[in-house]
This record gives sequence, structure tokens and C-alpha cells, in this order.
Amino acid sequence: MAVGMSGPQTTDAAVVRAAADPEGVSVPDIGPGGQCLDPDDLPDGLVVADGTGRIICFNAAAARITAMPRAAALGRPLEHALPLEDLKGRRWWELTDPYGGLATRVGQPERNLLLPGGREVLVSARYVRESPTGPVRRLVISLRGTEARRRTERSHAELIATVAHELRSPLTSVKGFTATLLAKWERFTDDQKRLMLETVYADANRVTRLITELLDISRIDSGRLELRRQPVDLSAAVERHIQALTANGQAPDRFLVRTCQPLPAVWADPDKVDQVLGNLLENAVRHGEGTVTIEVAPAPAKSDEKGTAVTVSDEGSGIPEESMGRVFTRFWRGSKRGGTGLGLYIVKGIVEAHGGTITVGRGPGGGAEFRFILPVSTPAYLA
Repeated sequence: MAVGMSGPQTTDAAVVRAAADPEGVSVPDIGPGGQCLDPDDLPDGLVVADGTGRIICFNAAAARITAMPRAAALGRPLEHALPLEDLKGRRWWELTDPYGGLATRVGQPERNLLLPGGREVLVSARYVRESPTGPVRRLVISLRGTEARRRTERSHAELIATVAHELRSPLTSVKGFTATLLAKWERFTDDQKRLMLETVYADANRVTRLITELLDISRIDSGRLELRRQPVDLSAAVERHIQALTANGQAPDRFLVRTCQPLPAVWADPDKVDQVLGNLLENAVRHGEGTVTIEVAPAPAKSDEKGTAVTVSDEGSGIPEESMGRVFTRFWRGSKRGGTGLGLYIVKGIVEAHGGTITVGRGPGGGAEFRFILPVSTPAYLA
């Protein structure tokens, strides 16, 4: 099939096959009727130039990213259809010279380049040669927009700003109290010294907690969150957290626990489960009102596996409907009462790392209701 230039459907699937398989290795047909892969199915922009530097393939994603119609690009010299410049304003194709440069080059790594008007694109290229040092027979170029990378960079910048803000206050307190104690130790009574040291201890714990959250986020984002699974009694874990909250001044009658026995034996990381329960209960106590109800019951997990569901609900004003979809994102705060906005993001990451699910909704009392399910995840040697 010859490459035409009559309209938007003139891309040649055989060109894509040859570009993806320059060594002649057999590539299976994809699609109904044994058709080859349609270039327009690719998520990234694909531009292919022949041995003379003229464009013979320009898919829909490339047209969208460059804002150039396919018909206007096909058949044109590469440097005219894609007048790319580097960040210093130098013409990219003149610098790289893919057809006249070193015969040993196989391509160009991904670079951030500019289109006319200052639009940024991520460009990488592969040089397809007849032989390892032969002339370039085909130039295959990949184009990607920078929006996703910019969003990631903004997210990282927000994370750094949040961390800097959250660290400044406790570290200022620690530094101030320790400097005062060292300079004027004899002037303070024992009660005053104790109060200062307790404040330093609390602020040091706050810093430690924030650093732990940052490490958890890093591991969740990179898929390296390690789980040390062992049998976990979720009912007993809930009771431990409630006892800790009441020991810290919460009224015992504020908590209502409902457990439906028998519960399946869940294999999970007990420390990570404690982190999930602690965060959900702390949120219910801090941001909710009235009775905090905790229900523990058997429930089907994903893939029809058995599991245990834990539901935490309160009787406060709840979460607005328009905010439900953002609850588990970074920096979401349900109120102005402090916090980094990272806790629920970490909770979701931990639950999903266990193969479970977590949802948010409105409870029977009108407040927020969080429900997570952990699968049994029995080890293979015990199954």
C-alpha cells in the first residue's frame, strides 16, 4: 500500500510495522481481520520520515500535540513540519543532523524542545539503518506533551512547600526551648523544665511523624511499600486504638464498636494496619462530632476472596459531595484544623498495597463514613 496524502486516513500501517520491527522480526497482526496496528491507536505522537527526510506517517496524537493537521505534515520535509528548537533557541534538526551525522548513532534520547509559539514537547528519535553503520533509511520520532510532567512537578513542589511549612514550626519550638534551657537552666523550676521538655518531646514526635509520612509517600508512589504479613486480629486492633484514645482524654462513651463474628483470619502488616486505623479514628475524633461508630465484619474482597471490612463513621457534618472524589488525594484537608493533608493518601496506598479497597461516603448519622476491606491473603503454603 503506497503512502498517500489525500486526507486524514493516509497513514500507512505497514510503515508503523517496519518502524517497530526494523530487523525484520515477525510482528503479529493486531485487530479484527488481521489488520496491523493503527498509528492513531498510539497514546503518544508518532512521526516517521523516510530516507530523504520527508514525513510518511503522522498520527492523530502528533497532530494534536503539534496543532498541525496531518494532511499539512505528510510529504513535507521534517524540519519544515517540525521546526523544533532547543531551550536556547537553536534549530534542533541542524544540531542533530540525523541523516548526515555520525553513522554509528542509533537515535536521540528524550529532550524537552520547543515548537513555534513556545509550546514545549518531549521528543525522542530512533534512527533505522539498513546496516549498523549504513545510511538512515527511516527516522522514527516520538512526541509527548509536557502536561503530565508539569503536573508531577507541581505536585512535588507543593509537597516540598508543605513539608517546609510543617517542619518550620516544631523545629523552631525545639530549638527555642533547648536554647533557653541550656542558657538559663538554673533559673527555672522543675515544673517549668518538665513543661519545656514535654513540649520539645511532642514537637520531636511531630517531626518524626512527618518524616515517616514522607517515606511512606515515596514508597507508595514508587511501588516499593514493603509488607510484613502475619495474622492480624482487626477487632483487637480496633480495641487497642480506642483504649489509647480514651487514655488520652477522650470519653469512653463516645465510641461504639460492633463486631460480627466469626471474622476470617486476615494476613496483613500489623504496623500498617495500625497506621490505617489510627488515621481514620483520629480523623473521626478531630473532624467529626457525636458518637464514633466502628463496625468490623466479614466481607467479600476483590476477586471474590474473603476479607474483613472495617467501617468508621461519625455524626458530624460529613464531607461535601463535591469533595468526595478528592478525599484520597494529596493535600486534601476536610477542615482548617491542621494536618498535612497526606494521611488519607497514605491510608489508600496502604490498603491497596494489601490488595484491598477503601471508600468514603456519608454515614447513618450524617457524618463521614470510611470503609476499607482487607482480603484474607493467606500464604500459599497455608492455603
